[in-house]
Amino acid sequence: MRTALAILLALGVQGCRSEKQPPPAPTLAGAEDLARPAASSDPTAAERQRMVAETIASRGITDERVLAAMRRVRRHELVPADMRAHAYEDRPLPIGFDVTISQPYIVAAMTAAAQIAPGERVLEVGTGSGYQAAVLAELGAEVYSIEIIEPLAKRTHADLARLGYEKLHLRIGDGYRGWPEAAPFDAIIVTAAPETIPQPLIDQLAVGGRLVIPVGKSGDQQLKVLTRDAKGSTSETLMDVRFVPMTGESQRGG
Repeated sequence: MRTALAILLALGVQGCRSEKQPPPAPTLAGAEDLARPAASSDPTAAERQRMVAETIASRGITDERVLAAMRRVRRHELVPADMRAHAYEDRPLPIGFDVTISQPYIVAAMTAAAQIAPGERVLEVGTGSGYQAAVLAELGAEVYSIEIIEPLAKRTHADLARLGYEKLHLRIGDGYRGWPEAAPFDAIIVTAAPETIPQPLIDQLAVGGRLVIPVGKSGDQQLKVLTRDAKGSTSETLMDVRFVPMTGESQRGG
């Protein structure tokens, strides 16, 4: 069982998961296709504007597409009712199953590092609350997301559909192994830390693709961006981090 909170620079993100089921039929959702109420009917829109301005843009995230996506996603709809008053604070929140919804700044930073263009195919390892998947959908990505905790996955799939994110590819499975039948991916975002970068994820990157992933043992982790090229791959370290460990049979050598 994972620890309840993972902390990045004293703040945290959710973990990641396992057990395969057949994938849904391929579909694609652009942000413009997602049917949600207009911002004028949403009393939390001003809170999201403030959150983005004060805790994301002010900390150096300048990609306007990412900022706009963060303004649109209704984080309060993806947390338990007793946490909704805190939904637009820049911190992780418990969502049950000993995991958390990610800190908004971390979602924005990892999304910006992945450099996602509309129509690109993106794999998320660790669906969690669905927050990151919703942000990716708002960017017009074709999103594939894997969650290891079955009851959490079922609840999140229902939440995303309720919010209009009906065309995501979602499955319950071992994210360490990726989603080989849907590869190659233009970007992969991982929300928990393996001790070393999983080779299956590297193999499933397209040439020019970006893998954003925390790596290392607990207490000694770094957030890295690995870019695949025709000759192999190169990596860049963004910052020191503390994430929950990646789980799953393959991470334990199974």
